[in-house]
Amino acid sequence: MSIRLRQICLVAAKLAPAIEDLKAVLGLEVCFKDKGVEVFGLENSLLPVGSNFIEVVAPIKENTAAGRYLKRRNGDGGYMVICQCDSEATQAARKARAASLHVRVAWEHDSKDFHGMQLHPADTGGAFFELDWDKKGQPEGHWEPAGGGGWTSARRTGVVTSFKAVEMQSADPRGLAERWSGIAEIPLRSDSRGRIEMPLDNASVRFVEATDGRGEGLGGIDIVAADRKRLLTTAESRGCRAGDDQVVICGTRFYLE
Repeated sequence: MSIRLRQICLVAAKLAPAIEDLKAVLGLEVCFKDKGVEVFGLENSLLPVGSNFIEVVAPIKENTAAGRYLKRRNGDGGYMVICQCDSEATQAARKARAASLHVRVAWEHDSKDFHGMQLHPADTGGAFFELDWDKKGQPEGHWEPAGGGGWTSARRTGVVTSFKAVEMQSADPRGLAERWSGIAEIPLRSDSRGRIEMPLDNASVRFVEATDGRGEGLGGIDIVAADRKRLLTTAESRGCRAGDDQVVICGTRFYLE
């Protein structure tokens, strides 16, 4: 059984400003825009970070789930943790496990080579927990939500090379961690700083106490910086710098490693 963190989705009131900050500060480039999200009243863009992706979605209609989420969390921020299962069987087992814990499936999508499954955030807590299966089985290559395999031409690694963790915050981080661990059937552990985390194949999901007044949700992302000086200088010029090892983009803390 293998589960990989493949995509982190953020939500913004307006798409363009968030994308421009990600491009400028992190040195990223847009690889794909999915017209399919229009059915949810959204527009989006995906940007490769190493072999994985940051997606930003923004409402283009009134009364969308994303719009309600923006109001609930008082602005832009984290929205979805999207993982890639190594096989159809792994995904099916996680679906059965979720059902046994009374965790509802919020949305499913089937195509010839892909099956997407989003679990309901009211049941998982924290954010959408999405567990997808791509038939081509390329954990560093083909990924249907990014348009297939052509995304590699937009990969830029001069400033940021990868992300290593996604940070979930809660008034009860242990309880939230146990919920996610129970669904994924992955034991929890402590990181080097004693924080609770759920290890995935290529990264981890970390659970911390919410201290920013925004409540439970996806609050941060750990990124590996190849050019820290350039990143921080650009962040400073765009009003995104929050310290010597942190920038804030789209209401999300990016921790520099």
